[in-house]
This record gives sequence, C-alpha cells and structure tokens, in this order.
Amino acid sequence: MIYLKNLINNKLCRDTILFNKIPSKGAKMKIKSLALMLLGVSAYAHFGMVVPSNSTVDDEKEANLQITYKFTHPFEGDMMNLVLPNEAGVFVNGKKEAIKGLKELKEDKFSYFTASYDVKEPGVYQFYMDPKPYFEPAEDKFIRHITKTVVDAYGYGEGWDKPAGLKAEIVPLTRPYGLYKGNLFSGVVYYKGKPAKNVTVEVEYYNTKGLKAPSDAHVTQVVNTNEQGEFSFAMPLEGWWGFAALIDDDQKIKHEGKEYPVELGAVIWVQTKEYK
Repeated sequence: MIYLKNLINNKLCRDTILFNKIPSKGAKMKIKSLALMLLGVSAYAHFGMVVPSNSTVDDEKEANLQITYKFTHPFEGDMMNLVLPNEAGVFVNGKKEAIKGLKELKEDKFSYFTASYDVKEPGVYQFYMDPKPYFEPAEDKFIRHITKTVVDAYGYGEGWDKPAGLKAEIVPLTRPYGLYKGNLFSGVVYYKGKPAKNVTVEVEYYNTKGLKAPSDAHVTQVVNTNEQGEFSFAMPLEGWWGFAALIDDDQKIKHEGKEYPVELGAVIWVQTKEYK
C-alpha cells in the first residue's frame, strides 16, 4: 500500500490518496501532475535550513546567536515536518562541536527547531545539520539535506573556504558573509571529499516579505556545476539565499521491505545586505 501524502510540502494531498499497489514510474508522474493541476500548486524545491540571527558577530551584544533549523520551501514559505536531526553542530578551529538543547517549535502544525549558541572568541563558525532522511512518496526516494551556514566572529576572516568534513557540502569560493545584494556567490560542491561535476544546484530566496514570483519557473533558480564542481549565482535581493546541490547518494534506505534511493543535498545558506 502506498500513501501519497504530504506531497509538495504537505499540501499537495490534504486528503490521503490510497493505492492498492505500487504504481509505475510513469503512473506516478501522471498522478503527481494530476494532483498539481487539481490543486493549483507546483512542485517547489525542498530545502533544509540552518539560519542564524546574523551572519557576522561584531560585538558582544550579537554574540548570543539564535539558530533556526527547518525543512521547507523557502520562497513559498510552506513548511514540512522536521524531526530532531541526527546531528546538529558547529565546525570551528578544525573541530566539530555538538550543539545540544535544540528546542522544538511548531509552525502550521509542522515541527522545526531552534538553538542558542554563545560565541566566545573570534573565529569562523560553520553551523550545520544532518537530518534524518525524509521519505517522499511522490518521488519514490528519501531526501537528506546536509545543511550549513558560515558565521564570522569579530572579523576573524580565515577558514571560511575550508570544508567541515560533511559527506556532501558546498565549500565557498566567495566569502559567504559580508555580502551585498547583487554580489556573485561561487562555490564548489563536494561529495565524499571530491568535487562533484555536472550536479544540479537549486537556488531559492528565503521569502519573508511576501514577494510574488512572475511564474513558477522563477521560484527556484537552477545552475549546474562544471567539471571542477564549481557554480556561481548572482543574488538580486537582500536576505538569506539557499543553495542546494542534489546528489544521488551511494547508499540506499530500506523502507517497508523495499530499498529506495537517497537524494543527498549539499546545502549552504548565505546572507546579503544593503548599505544603510
């Protein structure tokens, strides 16, 4: 029995659609397309989110960072349920440190988490989350978005271009903080320590301003990595931007007697600002 539920951010099927047998791939695409047409929504990209209260710490008043962990469609503002991550931590001075005491909150009945972190000394802090894989029936696969963001404290300025030792991650070529809207962000996608060539990178703006896209195609921007795993994108708005490189993982997950592929996302969030 397959339950096609929580598709397209849990709102594609407000009522559960029950199948007596596993549909073929072609049938699934037709079902998905029909559901989209009937409900008037589109298949927006999934994004893990790790967003701190600021991407830089310049004085002690800003040193207590509030970090938010979500699983969402950031432009549309639609939430998906996030269970307690397998790992939440920070990479600083070449070492990983666990972040404990995550607090579960609810938004539209969906769970997300927050945490506080006190920055006590200058450094470049890479905050990350490795979530429990999420099963997406519509795509017949699990989704695991390993997500990070980079915070500079007291102008330390070194180490932002170093990997944090995650299975999949985006290592910046552009300094990932102190950015203005309109800046070009470039990075290298790494999978198991090696550059990932010809990988799709989805880009979305964290839309907290109620902006409307001209069309569905404008919601999620798409670029590909080159032979060296590199990509670039110019960010036209002030705020937070998410970059999700989508990789077919080499591991599968067994679920209800069947093995399913895993979409491994290497996600980074960067903040742009305007002149005051």
